[in-house]
Amino acid sequence: MTWKRYAELVARARVSCGFLLLAVYAIFARPAPGRFVAGALIALAGIVLRACAAGHLEKNIRLATTGPYAYTRHPIYLGSALVALGFALAGGVWWLALALAAFLAAFYLPVAAEEEAHLVTLFPEFREYAATVPRFIPRMRRASRAARGCFRWRLYWQNQEYNALLGYLFGLALLVWKLH
Repeated sequence: MTWKRYAELVARARVSCGFLLLAVYAIFARPAPGRFVAGALIALAGIVLRACAAGHLEKNIRLATTGPYAYTRHPIYLGSALVALGFALAGGVWWLALALAAFLAAFYLPVAAEEEAHLVTLFPEFREYAATVPRFIPRMRRASRAARGCFRWRLYWQNQEYNALLGYLFGLALLVWKLH
């Protein structure tokens, strides 16, 4: 199987596989109050990052280089990684943390690479952007002064980012239920 074919396959399967992983998490997570609070805060940071990025993202219309995109090319995926890290910590089971990390690596790395190949065809300026902005681990300063832009609620709603917030709240409710 080629890398491109694999990336296409995992792009289609990531949501259903994510729900399967959520079911396993729901069964085996063993939260404790201290871990729950720390994990919830880390996951909340991921939700905020995803939301900020969604408010700057006009899919297939304009290359996103403002807001969090001035620091990392994939802030939504980085936010998802923070959410997973937070829930892994809150869940308190080491092999669940490994399963979440494996899921992120197996699904998001190829999807990000495939997205970038698509962006190169849509936006010729993507190559220059990619040369100055890291793929995942953000740098601490913006790529350029021109990379300023305003968050737009319209884009947040259009990109349906509220679903990530609802998932976060569901995850917290599940862990609170498991605590009692």
